[in-house]
Amino acid sequence: MFEISTDMNTTNPSSGDAERWLAVEQRSEKADGTFVYGVTTTGIYCRPSCGSKAARRENVVYFDDPSDAEKSGFRACKRCRPNEQGQAVQRAEMIAHACRMIEGAEEPPSLEVLAKAAGVSRYHFHRIFKSVTGVTPKAYAAAARVKKLRGELVGSASVTRAIFDAGYNASSRFYEESTSRLGMRPKQFRDGGRDTQIKFAIGECSLGSVLVAATDKGVCAIDLGSDAAELLASLQDRFPQADLIGGDEAFERLVARVIGYLEEPHGELDLPLDIRGTAFQHQVWAALRAIPAGKTVSYTDIAKAIGKPSAVRAVAQACSANRIAVAIPCHRVVRLDGDVSGYRWGVDRKRALLSREAAA
Repeated sequence: MFEISTDMNTTNPSSGDAERWLAVEQRSEKADGTFVYGVTTTGIYCRPSCGSKAARRENVVYFDDPSDAEKSGFRACKRCRPNEQGQAVQRAEMIAHACRMIEGAEEPPSLEVLAKAAGVSRYHFHRIFKSVTGVTPKAYAAAARVKKLRGELVGSASVTRAIFDAGYNASSRFYEESTSRLGMRPKQFRDGGRDTQIKFAIGECSLGSVLVAATDKGVCAIDLGSDAAELLASLQDRFPQADLIGGDEAFERLVARVIGYLEEPHGELDLPLDIRGTAFQHQVWAALRAIPAGKTVSYTDIAKAIGKPSAVRAVAQACSANRIAVAIPCHRVVRLDGDVSGYRWGVDRKRALLSREAAA
């Protein structure tokens, strides 16, 4: 006979349990590694994807970690081996190795080369790579080249040399996508925004000073702070060679719109944006813009929403890299326990924004 502790370390019954039960019903591989479930009638705990006979819902309890299940008297399933490294972890390691191959190669490796190194078929590798990273190997390679190019441009006297050093076999191929990737032409990026006009204006609201800046493509910064001079200095540091010009009357109306939203948020602040970041950051930022005003989600929720449930820390880093306050609402992301923390512009401002949105 087995004994099960009556003080089981499970999560409290909630909508989260409903989601976990759905994952068990669907034998979701994506949920592997996020929790395990125990069956009280057998004393065995399994991965969500386990192919064993389905248990009755009323006999199922959930644990965040295999060690918690074992402390409560459950034994590991011999079929899915939940106490050993899971398939999701193995896949993550395989894709991490492929990413390192892509990032370290002078020329982007072909799909066939990457699949062979992983020991799987091209189709299988392509499917797994996209499920883990959220992008195709080709898109990841393109983003990796641009990231390398950014570094090459900073220290290179020749834009063409930097393009070839970054792995582009033809400069024309890069120029086709350079503006969308860098937010400006490569020479302008290398020169800290040289020959780029950035309009800006600074206003005041109850949260302090507000700086709004935009290129001809859209808003590239909404910055909050207690010192207007520091906000301007920060913009100059980002684009030391750009032509920073004070906004005209039309631009000041845009700033007034931002300030009005900060004071009394209603709906969404829908603005054309000039966003520069990695493919992963763009995924996270797009997910942030999908969060309705007045609602909050956790970093874990965002990681799941973009199909990378184990990338919680990377999601938090992408949120902290956001330079466009409110329009990309990273303030709506909180810790799993609901605690408000981690905001570029200060936790007090984050609390104030959430409070105002909840009231609206």
